Amino acid sequence: MPRLAALVLLALAAPVWAQASSEAMAVATPQAEDRTASSGVFDAETAPAYYVTRRGVPMRSAPWASAPLLTTLRTREGVRVLDSSTDPSAPTPADPWWLVQYGDQRGYVQASALSNVWIRIDKSDRTTYVYRGAELLYEYPSDVSVSPEDKVRRSGQEELDHYRMPEGTFFVTRLNDASSYYRAFVLSYPGPTHALRGVQEGIITQAQYQTILRADQQGLEPPMNTPLGGLIEIHGHGSGRQRAWTRGCVALRNVHMDELWGIVQVGTPVVIEP
Repeated sequence: MPRLAALVLLALAAPVWAQASSEAMAVATPQAEDRTASSGVFDAETAPAYYVTRRGVPMRSAPWASAPLLTTLRTREGVRVLDSSTDPSAPTPADPWWLVQYGDQRGYVQASALSNVWIRIDKSDRTTYVYRGAELLYEYPSDVSVSPEDKVRRSGQEELDHYRMPEGTFFVTRLNDASSYYRAFVLSYPGPTHALRGVQEGIITQAQYQTILRADQQGLEPPMNTPLGGLIEIHGHGSGRQRAWTRGCVALRNVHMDELWGIVQVGTPVVIEP
């Protein structure tokens, strides 16, 4: 598996994994991520990594809704699932509570609020890969942007060279079921890396930079009206023939978007590689 893809698996284990340092991830090993929560009981070092897919998710001291609250988790925060077995005495077995490790705390979170699905897009081979943990679920031929270069700023109508797909790690911020391109997953571009480059190069202001950082830290959709551009999506109406025609997005066949619609959620990580 490519190095950047392996780093995403490692990042899933970070307490607030969107803020995990690349240095810390680089020295870790991804082998433990080959496991899924359905495998049973683990210790904190080998337990599979998941991320939170909703805002304000309660972590409780016991596997039911009336148990004392330990903490509240935000979208994209990472946990280790220690035990995914269902407690037969729990009042809501249809949505079981899993024992998780979050930082130095252990508690219970409902399984429906967690996921370990993530997406890797390889621009050079024009392919989208969808994983559950380290397991490859789908591999889709993808249409990509007109220019293969990394996105730097918003493009003008006639600037085809600047219809670029950004590179890096992003997150799904919104699912659009009424897209002009059938269905769409909106990504968290611009993120901190692109914003830092933008402010250093004088493309955006310091105030715009801070706004983008706050959105990332809070797991919210960043502003898309700055000179860096925005509305980078994975959407439908793709040809399935790996063509280059989009304005910075990834286009999949509609049937493939339908397959993903039930497993991709707000907070799903998306790695775009050169």
